[in-house]
Amino acid sequence: MTAMGKTRRLVASVLCGAAVTAALAAPTAQATPGGHQDRGPGWVLTGTDTQARFRGLAAVGRDTAWVAGSGGVVLRTTDGGRHWRDVSPAGAAGLELRDIEAFDRRRAVALSIGEGEASRVFRTEDGGATWTESFRNTDARAFYDCLTFFDHRHGLAMSDPVDGRFRVLSTSDGGRNWRVLPDAGMPEAQPGEAGFAASGQCLVSAGDRDVWLATGGGATARVLHSGDRGLTWKASASPIPAGDSARGVFGLAFRDRTHGIAVGGDYRAGQESADAASVTGDGGRSWRRADTPPPAYRSGVTWLPHSGRSALAVGPTGTDVTRDGGRSWRTVDTGSYDTVDCAPDGGCWAAGEKGRVARLRQGPAVG
Repeated sequence: MTAMGKTRRLVASVLCGAAVTAALAAPTAQATPGGHQDRGPGWVLTGTDTQARFRGLAAVGRDTAWVAGSGGVVLRTTDGGRHWRDVSPAGAAGLELRDIEAFDRRRAVALSIGEGEASRVFRTEDGGATWTESFRNTDARAFYDCLTFFDHRHGLAMSDPVDGRFRVLSTSDGGRNWRVLPDAGMPEAQPGEAGFAASGQCLVSAGDRDVWLATGGGATARVLHSGDRGLTWKASASPIPAGDSARGVFGLAFRDRTHGIAVGGDYRAGQESADAASVTGDGGRSWRRADTPPPAYRSGVTWLPHSGRSALAVGPTGTDVTRDGGRSWRTVDTGSYDTVDCAPDGGCWAAGEKGRVARLRQGPAVG
């Protein structure tokens, strides 16, 4: 890259971060009965015509996004949230769909959670017109929480510990087939340790081989890292408080294989969540408390595209933004969201309870 190219990229990153911060500083716009409105910047609520709680979210772009939630509901928009199409899998009625990964406007993979056969994987190649159930858990001891993909073919899904170790599924054909990976390279789980299926972000990846797994419920909140697509793992302690089944790391985001953010706390309403965010600059080998963390429990987090230092975190009591890589956070919205995701083109989306799905109106300064 030429010096001029580097300068332009730096300017674009600064403008993007500044525009997003300005956008979120404004009040949340409310949806009209027929859809969304474009008055002002900030989170713009869209009309989904459902009361499902959406904890699964995949931002494909400014126009296209998928959400998955309670009751087996999957919705898709291709026009920036003006219209949402119900593309729920026929075999998922009554299931809790807590994670969805989308490759484009036609291809997506969704995960339902629960003990035994409640944990399933569905995939579509035609925009949700038809779905195929590609995995159904038959081990009553397993409870799958999250999934992630390195590319269009290679992905992983994780279950709470079975026989004392987290269980990991692997696919190499875009989710058509899955196999349980050997657990010899997985550290032993702490008593009571598990993953939280709160935002689809307890298992995340960056690049073509690195993946991180977030835990809670044990004596220490931990983040497990694998650099070989889930074959071997190393665990590190996070300063996010644990020691209770309701506390720990709920969501992770990595902008590359070294820089990451963890969010969490205590999900029970009214409970304090000190140190609800931590950061790493060494791929998760060590974690540092945020100097000024979010004021309450947060379940979802995402890096802003084209900015190496800006990110968003969401939870039931609000949205926070950081401009310094996760060291300090500022609340910019008080709406309830469970998960948040940004696409490479700058399109950012958030989703949560009572059918709430919003897109971030950033304005013309975002490049």
